[in-house]
Amino acid sequence: MSKGPLLIDLEGEEEAAPDRAPPVPDEAAPPEGRAMRAAMAGLARRPSWLVRAFWALALALLGVVVSVAAWDFAVALMERSPLLGRAVAVLGAALALVAVLIAIREAAGFARLGRLDRLRAGAEAAQAGGDLGAAREVVARLRRLYAARTEAAWGLARLDERAHEQLDAEALLALADAELLAPLDSAALAAVEAAARQVATVTALVPLALADVVAALVANLRMIRAVATIYGGRTGTLGSWRLARAVVAHLVATGAVAVGDDMIGSVAGGGVLSKLSRRFGEGVVNGALTARVGLAAIELCRPLPRIAVARPTVGGVVRRALAGLFARGEG
Repeated sequence: MSKGPLLIDLEGEEEAAPDRAPPVPDEAAPPEGRAMRAAMAGLARRPSWLVRAFWALALALLGVVVSVAAWDFAVALMERSPLLGRAVAVLGAALALVAVLIAIREAAGFARLGRLDRLRAGAEAAQAGGDLGAAREVVARLRRLYAARTEAAWGLARLDERAHEQLDAEALLALADAELLAPLDSAALAAVEAAARQVATVTALVPLALADVVAALVANLRMIRAVATIYGGRTGTLGSWRLARAVVAHLVATGAVAVGDDMIGSVAGGGVLSKLSRRFGEGVVNGALTARVGLAAIELCRPLPRIAVARPTVGGVVRRALAGLFARGEG
């Protein structure tokens, strides 16, 4: 056996060098907030008039059938057992009374939302026209709206002390904005931050299909209802859905539903953490979109336009809401 040097053919080594190997493709798509996009799409979708007519007729027919069946049942039972029949009749009357009360509550919720809309429209008109008399009327209506609110007592006292010093409409509205609405803005922002934190946490920790979509939808509806209640527009179930649709329509109209790299980059460390964990990245984006929905709800529910109080930013809200999540994610 030869013990001479062993020759190895290195032909083609240059082409196969490790530094010339093609990069590994990054097949993982960036986080896009799938849960919040699906939730907002469900809120924004409006059925056609044919579908609405079908459901209206179906519910009307079902109501008639159930009512007639209940009446026949009560009459037949009363013939067999008068005492038991009367008891069933009382239960049916109580059920009807509760249904009427629910309808009244829903109507009152719509009326409260309409009052906030009219206040904001009146304030905007008074500011645009420089009408001091109209501004004073708006401030008087605000006083009546928040007269029973303990958190507004200090602001009302400050407003009463300084209102006579304001000699133009914008200054008077700015005073009301600073003294009355600033504390309410803080409470509303706290509700938005809590909802964003909840949505981000559920998205990051719960891998079940559609669970994050349901959690995002429920959390956003609760947040919108809480924001409306803070500003004096407490709503029922139908009123909350109507307000949620208005919020999503506002976001769609302003193009605020788009998600890009800036959304993750607006949160400290979000870009790095989203690369380490896609679920965490989805949580960041869903939390940021929830913050956008909450800020839009605040703008729609405020009874005054922003004059003296600065508009909060999505980045600031998300940074405060997800500060604890980032600390855990980096640890």
